[in-house]
Amino acid sequence: MKKIGVLFGMENSFPGALVEHINARNIDGIQAEFVQVGAVHLDNPDKAPRYAVIVDRISHDIPFYRAYVKHEAINGTVIINNPFWWSADDKFFNYTLAAKLGVAVPATVILPHKRHPQGTTDTSMRNMEYPLDWDAMFAYVGEHGFLKPVNGGGWRDVHHIHNRGEFFRAYDQSRDLCMTYQKAVEFNEYFRCYVVGQKKVHIMPYDPRKPHAERYAQNPPAYDEKLLKRIEQDALKLCRALGYDLNTVEFAVEDGFPYAIDFMNPAPDADLTSVGQANFDWIVREVADLAIAKAEKAPHVPELRWAAFLGAEAEAVNSKNKAGAKKKVEKGS
Repeated sequence: MKKIGVLFGMENSFPGALVEHINARNIDGIQAEFVQVGAVHLDNPDKAPRYAVIVDRISHDIPFYRAYVKHEAINGTVIINNPFWWSADDKFFNYTLAAKLGVAVPATVILPHKRHPQGTTDTSMRNMEYPLDWDAMFAYVGEHGFLKPVNGGGWRDVHHIHNRGEFFRAYDQSRDLCMTYQKAVEFNEYFRCYVVGQKKVHIMPYDPRKPHAERYAQNPPAYDEKLLKRIEQDALKLCRALGYDLNTVEFAVEDGFPYAIDFMNPAPDADLTSVGQANFDWIVREVADLAIAKAEKAPHVPELRWAAFLGAEAEAVNSKNKAGAKKKVEKGS
């Protein structure tokens, strides 16, 4: 029997629905359950991994769980999402990657910690420019933007900035967090996209300005098909480069042009009360399909070298460079 385990925390609707949906299919040799784990033994050579697949919804918040899923991955369990890449990821790297891939992102800077990280002093910061050239930063990003942690989620410690005074008040509150400051997009439309298996994209009209439970539009208007196609292609491009099998990618659309705003959501919101029934049904069905497909192919020995995680990014950049070179040759001839 190949087991699919769901590792989760405070969320209620999605984990149970996923387990029930998989088991309701009555697939021979496949069973889903909630993960149960205690003290993890380093060496247990006589037993295969308990789970063929683990759908990880919580290890980003619990170091014990993160160590556990990485241990299981090395021993052949497929983890959704890859815990090694997820551990190394951050939002500023994601923006850098997007820019290299040709996906539009707003002007963004990464900022020094307002308060020294624990265990460091002024002496630890001797390579840091001081004072920081704030005028140059504001000239690049502007005074209307968002100050947000380079690692974070759930809109924690995110500040909407309208002028320099607001910026410095928010920055003074950032403690020892590493922050990014990003130009605000004056969006006409905003979309949040589920991406599953690096193949399926579910585009959801979304309004981050509304209360959390009202952000997903239940009766959206019709949108330009070319815009939706561009969003789908960019979402897939990003998730393939990042190696995420489950993610949400957010786009803010200004004057018909989509900017990728946030795409480091490997445990995306899937709660029924916030996403709505139709979106909920889609994500449960597609994640079930993905987990079952991976379980049927298990056991799996993953490629654990960092270079492999950037393979898709390198391939995309090479293709872009080749296309550019070809255009130059054609133009020259």
